[in-house]
Amino acid sequence: MWEDCKALQNDLVQLRRKFHQIPELGDNLPETQALVCAELDKMGIPYTKNKIDSGVIGLIKGGRPGRVIALRADMDGLPITEETGVPYASKHEGRMHACGHDNHVTMLLGAAKVLNDHKSELAGSVKLIFQTGEESCTGSQNMLKEGVLENPGVDAIFGMHIGSILDPDIPSGKVIVTPGCCMASYDHFVLKVTGVGCHGSTPEKGVDPIVAASNIVLALEEIVAREVASTKPAVVTIGQIHAGFAYNVIPAEVVIEGTTRAVEESVRQYLGRRIGEIAENIAASYRAKCEYKMIWGAAPVVNDPAMAKLAAEAAVKVVGRDDVITSRPAPNMAGEDFAYYLMKCPGAFMFLSSSDHAKHTDYPHHCSKFNVDESVLWKGSAVFVSIAEDYLKKQA
Repeated sequence: MWEDCKALQNDLVQLRRKFHQIPELGDNLPETQALVCAELDKMGIPYTKNKIDSGVIGLIKGGRPGRVIALRADMDGLPITEETGVPYASKHEGRMHACGHDNHVTMLLGAAKVLNDHKSELAGSVKLIFQTGEESCTGSQNMLKEGVLENPGVDAIFGMHIGSILDPDIPSGKVIVTPGCCMASYDHFVLKVTGVGCHGSTPEKGVDPIVAASNIVLALEEIVAREVASTKPAVVTIGQIHAGFAYNVIPAEVVIEGTTRAVEESVRQYLGRRIGEIAENIAASYRAKCEYKMIWGAAPVVNDPAMAKLAAEAAVKVVGRDDVITSRPAPNMAGEDFAYYLMKCPGAFMFLSSSDHAKHTDYPHHCSKFNVDESVLWKGSAVFVSIAEDYLKKQA
C-alpha cells in the first residue's frame, strides 16, 4: 500500500509549505495543531487533543484485531530568523522551521491518509503522535503523561528525522536506520560563580569570579580528554559566559552555561557529577562560590535491534537496498527526546537524507538557511506506511 504515497507528492509539498510558514515554539502550537486537526478531519481519522500542550493523538483502527504501532512526528520550530529567501518562508518574525519538523508532520499526515484508506486491510491499529516541544525536550514527556502509549497499549514505535543531520554528503533520498544507539543524550548545565565585586584597580579588595570561572572552563575541557575512555564518545561544550558591566570593574558573579552529550547512560551521569564537583572545588580555591544546576534533557536514543531491522527492510521496499544504510561508524552526537518513548517501548528512530548540494539543501540544522529537498517527502510517508504494513502483518 505504500505505493499510494507516490501520488501524494504534490499535495505533500503544498502541505509542507503551509506548515513551514507558521512555525511555533515549545509546547504551545495553536496554529500548527489546528492545521493538523483540519487534515485529520478531512481524512475522517479520530483524534484527541492533549490537555497539557498542543499535541494531537490520532488512531486508525484496522479491520481486524492485532497489535498497535505508533508513528511519531514532532511539530515545534526554533527562535531563528529565516534567511532562505523562499516564497513560502516563515510568516512569524524571529521563528523558523530550521530543523525539518514541518516535514515530519507532513510525512506522517501523508502516511496517515494511505493507512486510513487501507485500514480494512490492517490487522491492528496505528497510533499517530503529533508531538510538541522536541527542541525543549518536553513534548515526548508530555505525551507520556497524557498516556500516549496506553489505551490502546502501543507495542512498537517509530520516528523519523529529515535533513543532513548525519552527514551533508549522504545523498538525498537515502534512509539510515541502525541498531543500538543512534543519537547521544543531551543535557544543559548552568554554573553561577559568585565572588565579591570591586574596582579593577584594587582586585585584592574583592574576590574575582572571572578568574575562577576561567579556570573552571579550562578544567571542564579536561573531563572528556582525561576522565572518559576514548572508546566512549562524549562531549562537554561551553556555549555561554555572561559577566560584568564595565571594563574596569570586577563583577560579583559569572554565569556559565553549556551542554553535555554521551552515548552511554553511565557516562552521561558521570559527566553530570564531575562538572559540579570540579566547578565547586575550583571556585572554592579562589575564595569564590559556585552554584551548579543540571537541567536533564534526554537519554541516548537506543534502537531495538529487531525493530531497526524491520524498519530497514521496510525502507528497502520503498527506496531500494542501495539507498538504505544500516551501519554508521559512530552515533550522531545530537540528541532527540524520542529517547523517552524508546525507554518505554521497543522501536526505532530513522533518518531520511534531504541533502542535495545542487539544490542548496545541505545547510546544517538550526541554521537560518536550512531547507530540504522536497522531492523526498513521499518517500518519508511511504517508509512509515511500509513499516506499519510489515509490522502489523508480521504480528497479526
